[in-house]
Amino acid sequence: MSTAQHPPRTVEALLADGTTVSIRPLGPSDRAAVLDLHETRMSDDSRRLRFFGASRRAPQLAADRLCGPPRGDLLALGAWAGGELVGEADCETAPGHPETAELALAVADDWHHRGVATLLLEHLVHAARQNGIRTFEADTLADNRAVHRVFADLGLPVRRRFEQGEIRLRVPLDEADERYREAVDERGRSADVASLAALLRPASVAVVGASRRPGSVGQSVLSKIRQAGFTGELWPVNPYAAEVAGERAYPSLSTLPGTPDLAVLAVPPVVVAGAAEECGQAGVRALVVLTSGLDADAARRLMHACRRHSMRLVGPNSLGIAQTDPGIRLDAEFGGAFPVSGTAGVAVQSGGVGIALLERLAWLGIGVSSFVSLGDKYDVSGNDLLQWWESDGRTDLALLHLESFGNPRAFSRTARRVTRRFPILTVDAGRSPAGRRGAASHTAAAATPTVTRETLFRQAGITATRSLAELVDTAALLHSQPLPSARCAVAVVSNAGGVGILAADACADTGLTQLELPGDLTAELRDLLPGGASTVNPVDTTAAVTPDQLAACIDTLARSRAVDALLVCLVPTALTAAAQDDPVRALLDGPARRRVPLAAVLLSQEVPVRLLTCADGGRIPSYTDPQDAARALAHARDRARWLAEPPSPEAAAPPGCDPEGARRLADAFLTANPDGGWLDPALTVELFDCYGLPLTISIWAPDEHGAVIAARSLRELGHRCEVVLKAYWPGQVHKSVAGAVRTGLAADGQVRQAFREFTERFGHRLTGVVVQPMAAPGLELLAGVVQDRVFGPLVLLGLGGTATEVLADRSARLAPLTERDLATMPTELRGSVLLSGHQGAAAVDLAAVRDVLARLSHLAADLPQLAELDLNPLIARPDGVLCVDARVRLEPRPSFDPYLRRLRRPAATEED
Repeated sequence: MSTAQHPPRTVEALLADGTTVSIRPLGPSDRAAVLDLHETRMSDDSRRLRFFGASRRAPQLAADRLCGPPRGDLLALGAWAGGELVGEADCETAPGHPETAELALAVADDWHHRGVATLLLEHLVHAARQNGIRTFEADTLADNRAVHRVFADLGLPVRRRFEQGEIRLRVPLDEADERYREAVDERGRSADVASLAALLRPASVAVVGASRRPGSVGQSVLSKIRQAGFTGELWPVNPYAAEVAGERAYPSLSTLPGTPDLAVLAVPPVVVAGAAEECGQAGVRALVVLTSGLDADAARRLMHACRRHSMRLVGPNSLGIAQTDPGIRLDAEFGGAFPVSGTAGVAVQSGGVGIALLERLAWLGIGVSSFVSLGDKYDVSGNDLLQWWESDGRTDLALLHLESFGNPRAFSRTARRVTRRFPILTVDAGRSPAGRRGAASHTAAAATPTVTRETLFRQAGITATRSLAELVDTAALLHSQPLPSARCAVAVVSNAGGVGILAADACADTGLTQLELPGDLTAELRDLLPGGASTVNPVDTTAAVTPDQLAACIDTLARSRAVDALLVCLVPTALTAAAQDDPVRALLDGPARRRVPLAAVLLSQEVPVRLLTCADGGRIPSYTDPQDAARALAHARDRARWLAEPPSPEAAAPPGCDPEGARRLADAFLTANPDGGWLDPALTVELFDCYGLPLTISIWAPDEHGAVIAARSLRELGHRCEVVLKAYWPGQVHKSVAGAVRTGLAADGQVRQAFREFTERFGHRLTGVVVQPMAAPGLELLAGVVQDRVFGPLVLLGLGGTATEVLADRSARLAPLTERDLATMPTELRGSVLLSGHQGAAAVDLAAVRDVLARLSHLAADLPQLAELDLNPLIARPDGVLCVDARVRLEPRPSFDPYLRRLRRPAATEED
């Protein structure tokens, strides 16, 4: 083990009660704090359990061991709260046994039962695995129930052996599987919810910067809090006024009659950090910062105050928050309308989007459970709010407008769990043209921000819309109607044939299935409808249909097992001028919720979407445009399909993978090339061998004579008589475009001539050639990996060869891939028919394609330094797959565990 190679980083994380602690390695400067922890902040009984006796020298020996000069055999982490050491965890390897470490824990008595030991253990497990430790061992006394409970709840397997009054614990770290991740998830969710209670369920609120000036942000928020009927204590803070908007004002937080749970800051940018520090010293647990325009120094000082004093932060540059729970009724935002109480959780980054969304939801009558304007999102994020809504007992629909992601993999993991309980809708904001990044390979060129976000949303089961209007349209349907079946066969009903045709076209445009109605159903409809009606799909009832006839038609279709969704399109006619003849009555008098979802299209209504209230009190979504209704139904179908698929486990590592060998190769390359770069052909072969990737035989030749010898060797080994020469120089990406490939070389003279042509063409850039046997023909695919700095590794599969960029036929997934990902990625390609055999061609070996994807997934997950990897072409045949050209680029990047509990720190608040 070498802590110099992989030192733990300083991070902040949440304890079980929502308190923020800082976790960092212990060093020589921490000796006094470590001694104080063991000597004065632990009782005699705690020291007995920790040191197996009452030795007075034990605390000093522990401080000397943990805080001496850096050692390669020792990892020691401390948890700090408010500048005070509240716990430590350490592990130490013995000489000759670098994979096994002796574990020890200590927590201050007044910090017991708050999750300190468990959180330290999680981070120590991560650091230990990074340093090659595979097993923790520890001796404990039989009556040390607290420690035994910590290990029992950790989520890792624990093997116990009783020896003379002591219990020997053995914890294998390599078995940190899905059970462990689920245990970490649950602890993280519980801590997150606890930390947000002061923000979203405060008993008291202070508005700091409540101004006497009418129309100011501070006064507007103060007035809205009071007018909404906040049930707790409300205290304006203004050092220059005794009263604000009819409320008694206080000059400072220290003069308040109590400690506020939440403080809303509406003060100038230059005083935000100081106000936050004052709030922390007063015991405030949450901040909403409405102020914008903070410079880098103010941002850092704001975050430091929040972390030091365990305050959760919304903003800065926030519109505010609202909590409509009748027991709280907090409206601390300065939008134009009061949020209606309901069950939709709303989180936005843009204040303008938040105002528009609240107004549209209020007009539709969709109430809000809680609303949070995240602003610049220094701390509280969409991931936090998903976990809150999952636990609040009120929310059944989540609406998100996120312009950025702090930890997309953690967000995706949370969303996958939450969206099985209720829908999560988002606007895919910030889409950019499908362009290329810098000097990237084919794979990186395909990994645009749009592709990456869409992949995240699809894998997490999130309903992603392309506009705010589409978000509201879809929310109206999902809020009021049941889901269709995964097939979603739609029946269109209209009282005007032309409108029905438009609706049918809209369904086709969105990929909805339009079934052919069975004969018995069409006969039943014919008996119900006026003469001249068409009972095929779309059903044209004619303008002469009465409300009762139309209602009977809708009910008949809804009862039929052939129909999964109904789209009813109605237009006013001279025959329906009287109220009793209005066909809309067929919708209003009937039940709002049937076996299948129903969406109406009323061309005459004045707004794009509204919810019609039916006689039973339920509601039906009504649209002015068939396209809007069809898109909403398509989103409902996609959600039904996602829910119909059971959660899929991560794909197991195929045999023959050697992650340690790959890490050694990457470390050696980056030591020699600190800025990273493209691997040369020999190192590429070596890396591929670590994961069993099927790269064709490649022989490196630095000169003309070596190229001839390599070609002869391939022929003597029984390979095809023709060989390929590929010129190489550092930084090379597109060989074919540069004219750096010669194929079909059967004789020594042809090999010599090809090498000389390369020398003439590329001059001093040429460092050598790669000699390969000519590959048998097959279907050319592209497979690769891009390591995105925000989203993590993305695995792509597509049609390959020189036309890959023109075809742009690709499927993408964020790693690690699941078993379902391996099965579905090849089938998602538009050209998937080519893989299964087309026009007499044999089907390719799909199992071999899936094996390559699984190996790429594990390589990407195991090696964060992998910036790009490109297999193009990957030739697929009935007897397997073979890669004939590959490129790999490495960059220096720290290992990142997306499941490790920590609070994110935005770039705007980092030290320079």
